[in-house]
Amino acid sequence: MEHEGPLLPTPRGPLSRGVDAYLRGVGHLPRLEEVARAEVYGDDLQLALYLCYELHYRGFAGVPPEREWDPDLLRVRAAMEHRFLSALRSDAQVHDSVEEALAGLLVEPVEGTGVSHFLRAEGELWQVREYAVQRSLYHLKEADPHAWVLPRLWGRAKAAMAAVEFDEWGGGRAERVHARLFADLMADLGLDTAYGRYLDAACAPALVTVNMMSLFGLHRALRGALVGHFATVEITSSPGSRRLAEAMRRTGAGPAAEHFYDEHVEADAVHEQVVRHDVIGGLLEREPYLASDVAFGIDATEFVEERFGARLLADWRASRSSLHAPLDLEEAHIS
Repeated sequence: MEHEGPLLPTPRGPLSRGVDAYLRGVGHLPRLEEVARAEVYGDDLQLALYLCYELHYRGFAGVPPEREWDPDLLRVRAAMEHRFLSALRSDAQVHDSVEEALAGLLVEPVEGTGVSHFLRAEGELWQVREYAVQRSLYHLKEADPHAWVLPRLWGRAKAAMAAVEFDEWGGGRAERVHARLFADLMADLGLDTAYGRYLDAACAPALVTVNMMSLFGLHRALRGALVGHFATVEITSSPGSRRLAEAMRRTGAGPAAEHFYDEHVEADAVHEQVVRHDVIGGLLEREPYLASDVAFGIDATEFVEERFGARLLADWRASRSSLHAPLDLEEAHIS
């Protein structure tokens, strides 16, 4: 029987090559010693981990659905997750309290230096397109990684989280699902809207941002970190989306591209308050011992996003592509 889904990407080293071969039924999984040697934020480990996680979303063409719970694959995934989570805890956590972690998010710098500032002020259309390609790994399944936390919450936190997710999924209207709106943005930019189409093109820091969501979402023990991550996204989204909407207009990206970010300016300004007061507040009211995990989720999100932004800006300021693999020639043409 044929199994639908995106095509498996090209491996980037021994870990992703072993996972790829195992999923296709033509080879063996990588050894745990190889996991221990791999660069934790590098292309190979992050792509291998992404392949494992994607089995919990839409899977891959030709890969049997049963691989999702394959015990041997799960053992290798656990080893990669341990290295990834340990690195994040070591490199990212700087706050002990939720209040301190949130404080920095609530103040917009007078002179920002991030990707949204760059694209608004001086970005070119080819850079806007690359940004859409990199972000497509998440935005074409927007809000899905966060849904894993819903069964792990209850009371006020659960109700508020479900309300925000309902908005992300279009409030019951298929044409307003945010993943659909992002696909429309991609169409405006002349990009392929197929789910998973640009996995080969995404750089390692982009893989890290999505893998962290899946890591937090798929583990009940990390529910506090997932809530902290989600709060960071919602709090920073509205001002960032305003800048990106201006970038879309300035570069002539198209009406659907403008609409995607305009929609997030409005929706996420409301979501910010709900997440802070009801999702975080409701969670810590019942489980106050998760406060350090929520702070960790906030810090880790800032850490991986800063790494991602630094990679894009370094490449763009050097007039080179940020993509791991180039777009097809017909897609690379910009009129």
